[in-house]
Amino acid sequence: MARTPSNMMALNTPAPDFNLMDVRTTHLTTLQDVKGERGTLIMFICNHCPFVKLVNEEIVKLANDYRPLGFGFAAIMSNDVENYPDDSPEKMRENANKNQFSFPYLFDGTQKIAKAYDAACTPDFFLFDSELKLVYRGQLDDSRPGNGIHPSGRDLREAMDALLNNRPVSAKQKPSIGCNIKWKE
Repeated sequence: MARTPSNMMALNTPAPDFNLMDVRTTHLTTLQDVKGERGTLIMFICNHCPFVKLVNEEIVKLANDYRPLGFGFAAIMSNDVENYPDDSPEKMRENANKNQFSFPYLFDGTQKIAKAYDAACTPDFFLFDSELKLVYRGQLDDSRPGNGIHPSGRDLREAMDALLNNRPVSAKQKPSIGCNIKWKE
């Protein structure tokens, strides 16, 4: 299993817009559709990656805890589905239902959105403030497959709590580590 780190997009970067199909509803969804009053979390995930499988339950908890507080959420899957059919939109829908995703699970078939966000791995997390400026990018927490640390969302929760309490988000941020995005050739 490859261990690819986040590219760590520059803080204060504006959130790149998108218009992608939500596999749960088959409706097109934009950044404005998912934008939260307090902040917006964009997650790059997929179905088959063991790093994502480890944290699926925690990202659902995170969304359920913070959506009522004014945060918007969306997950985006950008892998090449021809070479990785487990990440097809049909399988994405199954995964979203199985894990009870309460947020849009968006299919980036062209991979343009992953490139716009400079996403490198799954999972990769991008937290934007109320003005859609990047305040946090990197890991959910220190959990990794096989390291014995239970997912808690600690790093991301600290950043979201800072936004909630009108405090600056610490610039000391660790890259996420996961499977590389499966780029088309």
